[in-house]
Amino acid sequence: MNNVRTVSDTKRSFYTIHTRPINSIYRRVVEELMVEMHLLTVNTSFRYDPIYALGVVTSFHRFMQGYRPEGDITSIFDGLCRALEDDPQRYKQDAEQLQALAQRLSINDLINFLSSSATPFETAPLQEQIRAIAHNPQFKYSRLFGIGLFTLVETVDAELVKDETRRIETLKQVCAALNLTEDKLQKDLDLYRSNLEKMAQARIVMEDALKAERKKREEREKAKAAAPSGTGDSPENKDEATSGS
Repeated sequence: MNNVRTVSDTKRSFYTIHTRPINSIYRRVVEELMVEMHLLTVNTSFRYDPIYALGVVTSFHRFMQGYRPEGDITSIFDGLCRALEDDPQRYKQDAEQLQALAQRLSINDLINFLSSSATPFETAPLQEQIRAIAHNPQFKYSRLFGIGLFTLVETVDAELVKDETRRIETLKQVCAALNLTEDKLQKDLDLYRSNLEKMAQARIVMEDALKAERKKREEREKAKAAAPSGTGDSPENKDEATSGS
């Protein structure tokens, strides 16, 4: 008997956990991420790891920038993880731990860390997970894992990722350290960065539309407030109209 959960099962579970409506331009983001994560978790070759977690957390929060009400963002993320029968705190804590480590490293330190050529005692358990990735010929690479790697590099040196030559060279070293296919990672990150730009443009359009609607509403309210109170179908006007007929 096949007990593998379907995408529909996951979506149904999510909307049971997070019951508030999701703003239109963000609904597609949430559902696409949900489907991507679902397809990975039901794949027998997939194994959760902290870099993947960082990719999920980063991707979610960057695409959800500007969401209102802001308080719903945590509820949506938690619902997303729980719909996949996972713990949102695990994702958050692993992502935070990796970023905190990256903030203390140089690019060379990061490459050494990923290649397991340096193992500080405090990061030994984390580095064991990284080593398992590099030495696993069946490792299931994903776009979200790639985003996690990019976030690590960006955290170490935000200026480096803005320089195409340096970015490409660094990502090449990262791929070599983890035995990953460079072309696939580069394509995924190009698409990721392009989609972030498109989402930013969509937010601007949405904000402009909301401002225009708000301005029209304010103008209508001012016009209504400025209208003479003695006009319209008041009782006095009705009496005058009746007596004059």
